Amino acid sequence: MKAYFGDFGGRFVPELLVPPLEELEKAMETYLTNPLYTSELNSLLCHYAGRPTPSTFCPNLSRELGFKLYLKREDLLHSGSHKINNTLGQGLLAKRMGKTRLVAETGAGQHGVATAVAAARLNMSCLVFMGKVDVERQASNVARMRLLGCEVRPVLDGTQTLKDAINEALRYWISSQADTHYCFGTAAGPHPFPTLVRHLQSVIGQEIKLQINDREKKNPDLVVACVGGGSNSIGAFYHFLEDKNVTLVGVEAAGTGTPGCYNSAPLNLGSPGILHGQFSMLLQTPEGQILPSHSVSAGLDYPSVGPEHAFLNATGRVHYGLVNDFKALEAFKILSQSEGIIPALESSHALAWVLENRKEIKKDQVVVVNLSGRGDKDLDIAREHLDF
Repeated sequence: MKAYFGDFGGRFVPELLVPPLEELEKAMETYLTNPLYTSELNSLLCHYAGRPTPSTFCPNLSRELGFKLYLKREDLLHSGSHKINNTLGQGLLAKRMGKTRLVAETGAGQHGVATAVAAARLNMSCLVFMGKVDVERQASNVARMRLLGCEVRPVLDGTQTLKDAINEALRYWISSQADTHYCFGTAAGPHPFPTLVRHLQSVIGQEIKLQINDREKKNPDLVVACVGGGSNSIGAFYHFLEDKNVTLVGVEAAGTGTPGCYNSAPLNLGSPGILHGQFSMLLQTPEGQILPSHSVSAGLDYPSVGPEHAFLNATGRVHYGLVNDFKALEAFKILSQSEGIIPALESSHALAWVLENRKEIKKDQVVVVNLSGRGDKDLDIAREHLDF
């Protein structure tokens, strides 16, 4: 199982974390293609999580834009986002490894909720680390996690956001690896997590391909997804990487968009370096100190990105654009009022890129935006900026 995507990836961790990572890699080799494992996972995804999710045509926006716009509805999954594809898959692996507890990190809270859901369903205990800033701005998801029986530990170090939550979860795993699996939430981190998470999220792109071919008798012309750590986007892109006629666009968070202010765009504005066990693109000083990141969307508020995205950016196969907070909030409101669908602020970045680049998209093209999560969690944040 390869640890690198071109120059990016690897396993840069303390010696004490090597054994559980090797144990996980062995479990992946044993179970990911095992018919009993895949049958159980597929049953859970179908009968519990709600797959397949539809690709919803947007008639009102399509009429206005002049091309066909579809939304891949990961927001309709149980727990409200694509994250449950990953947590159910990792939870089943953990059970087969003899683990009894899941530990996770979360930013927007969606991965934390999905981990808590999977732990409850699989009769496992659950602990989630979450930065204090995110605990406050995502209070509804914190309440959901606690109701599900999960312990939520606020992280008070650093910027008190996702980066710091990952640090704490990794530290905890070192001392608890015998009975605990770290359910990493995105397609980043030390090998084999980027490969594992991409494998579990690739069902998104697989369904997009089948559904759009069924509706339009061809592949989509353009697939767009937001990029934080990168799990929803690599899941949407993976089955199209060899289809050169399909344009793939990942959208990073530009923050306020003001030069010199914090953003969450390491692919566009960062440089290569090591963070959280991986060699990838980072927001860092010339001396290698990690810079604070910022986005109105907690789930995109991360100073690095998964190594496969860094590779796809370097090769040019995927274009990575930028959208600022104001455009994302505007798209949040536009979709809600045009189609009756309230998107997560993460996904709103992807939609905003399409709206901003509408003149570059041909009138006969089919565009799919991966709606990675629903926007209920973001209503308090949106109300601070929007009039509704």
